[in-house]
Amino acid sequence: MKLAIVDYGMGNLHSVAKAIERLGYEAVVSGEAAVLLAADGILLPGVGAFGDAMEQLTASGLDGTLRQAADSGKPLLGICLGMQLLFSASEEHGLHDGLGLLPGHAVRFSPECGLKVPHMGWNRLQFKQPEHPLLSGLDEGHVYFVHSYHVLPEREQDLLAVTDYGQPVTAIVGRGNVFGMQFHPEKSGELGMALLRNFLALVASGAAIS
Repeated sequence: MKLAIVDYGMGNLHSVAKAIERLGYEAVVSGEAAVLLAADGILLPGVGAFGDAMEQLTASGLDGTLRQAADSGKPLLGICLGMQLLFSASEEHGLHDGLGLLPGHAVRFSPECGLKVPHMGWNRLQFKQPEHPLLSGLDEGHVYFVHSYHVLPEREQDLLAVTDYGQPVTAIVGRGNVFGMQFHPEKSGELGMALLRNFLALVASGAAIS
């Protein structure tokens, strides 16, 4: 099974690659379209500002590569900022278009919630679709978040799990072969590794989820 981690100059590439290695697989870190398109599954990590990330992806042509990969049915997992990039847009430092693979947009946490921003630390997942293959065999538990913006999906059926931070916060999304995790699974202990393992199982099966 060929796995690729998108290198566009932003993201915890090494920690994600090490997590994949701990699960018994190897992932190539690359910013080359041919390498990504030849992979069986793609992981898109991200740390930093949404607009900067999209600028990097667009300048390198990787925005088109990722859309092509998703359209072909290749499993794609966005992590943290990488999940937000899957959506239509973000309001971070102005309005910026995203990859548009899932409808919805990212907004900043409201100060009215009375909680610290960024949202940083361990929070419990609440499964919205526990029967989904990405969540198969797993129990709800705590995972590690670091983010100031959160996604508002347009389609409720794309929402697989939420957490609570003064309000319901999108934690896991999925539609077809496109998935996202707002938290860092590679830093989230056994549950995070189990979620990555389930994603890799979907890659290995080669089957998209309706």
